[in-house]
Amino acid sequence: MVKLNKIYTRTGDDGTTGLVDGSRCAKHAARMEAIGAVDEANSAIGLAAAATGTASHLAALVRIQNDLFDLGADLATPGEDFTPSPMVLRMVPGQVDWLEGAIDGINADLAPLTSFILPGGSEAAARVHVARAAVRRAERRMVALAAEAPVNPAALAYANRLSDYLFVLARALNANGAEDALWVPGQNR
Repeated sequence: MVKLNKIYTRTGDDGTTGLVDGSRCAKHAARMEAIGAVDEANSAIGLAAAATGTASHLAALVRIQNDLFDLGADLATPGEDFTPSPMVLRMVPGQVDWLEGAIDGINADLAPLTSFILPGGSEAAARVHVARAAVRRAERRMVALAAEAPVNPAALAYANRLSDYLFVLARALNANGAEDALWVPGQNR
């Protein structure tokens, strides 16, 4: 259980922040860029969740928000051992599996795609598309981190699947794809 009595510590005033292993990292480092992008994506998902209007979609998004806290903790734990333990929180393949099942479940009811779709439609779908774009940014930051330090493969897979999940969720919120805004190539020539 996390207990926070004091919100400010002043330890980051020098431009660094503490990691799970006790080491310090520059706030502008690739690791912190990845953690920050995951936090932004989580916030965007929270905004989307407020507009979904469906208990099952809301429950799934809250589960995902919890997973994103796990992802942030994983990224804040440097090292090459990605085995979870009572003291080390790591993303696990089961979290990716759950997302894949959720994607398949939503996708089964969607109208087939006949075109690329514009990120919009209903307000709820538009919010989910914003969250999807934020997740893609987080994934890019994680891949950039992986170019210089080990990153849990399950964490990378989770970010990749999450944007897919949000894509199909946005379509579901657009009347199962019937109200998707379709891309019309070259329309303004």
